[in-house]
Amino acid sequence: MAATLGFGVDIGGSGIKGGVVDLDAGKLVGERLRIPTPDPSKPDAVADVVKQIVDEFAWTGPLGVTLPAVIKHGIAHTAANIDKSWLGTDAQSLFAERLKREHGDVVVLNDADAAGVAEISYGWPDDQKGVVVLLTFGTGIGSALFRDGKLVPNTEFGHLEVDGHDAETRAAASVKEENDLSWAEWATRVARYIRSLEDLIWPDLIIAGGGVSKKADKWLPLLDVRTKVVAAELRNDAGIVGAARAMKVGHDG
Repeated sequence: MAATLGFGVDIGGSGIKGGVVDLDAGKLVGERLRIPTPDPSKPDAVADVVKQIVDEFAWTGPLGVTLPAVIKHGIAHTAANIDKSWLGTDAQSLFAERLKREHGDVVVLNDADAAGVAEISYGWPDDQKGVVVLLTFGTGIGSALFRDGKLVPNTEFGHLEVDGHDAETRAAASVKEENDLSWAEWATRVARYIRSLEDLIWPDLIIAGGGVSKKADKWLPLLDVRTKVVAAELRNDAGIVGAARAMKVGHDG
């Protein structure tokens, strides 16, 4: 029996990634394509890269696209790690027009929500029990909140104020690189952030995603927090997989 295929594009602050997804197995089919995010990352420039990726795979069907922004009914309401000109942009209409698709054949959702959808849909069954938070550590900190496997869209826990700072300016993975922090130094910051989050929502499980999840063994054991923290299983492909999955299930932010 042939696999059900979908297509996802994951737009990040530093790179735009896309690929074909096996929606039955929750994994990429073949290699993904990554192109650096344009600078400045204005809507038209980003849409051109998305089209380039889709055309490279000769994909002609529906697809899902993520943005590092709060997305409600296809419209971007924040722009933390992309150009501010995204604010108020009808991203769904922009991508549909650029890709020559019907409006309903493109779904746009928050990037961390997409990663969370992938992990909850294809990860361990225990990921679907209780209050679960996925945190993506990258250019910033993205978050996705689930209650018994159901997404509560557009949480922005990466922007919690911790010790007078926007959390992601202290604990994002990019901050580790920019300041040449050791794993132990960075883990101390991450733990401080997670403890603040724990006091607000008391999660049953935290899933750590983003590129640093590939090196989870170097920092997860160093976290001094009360909640169980596990590495995301789909690693940095979760956004692509979740975007494709969201198109299949008809997600609307």
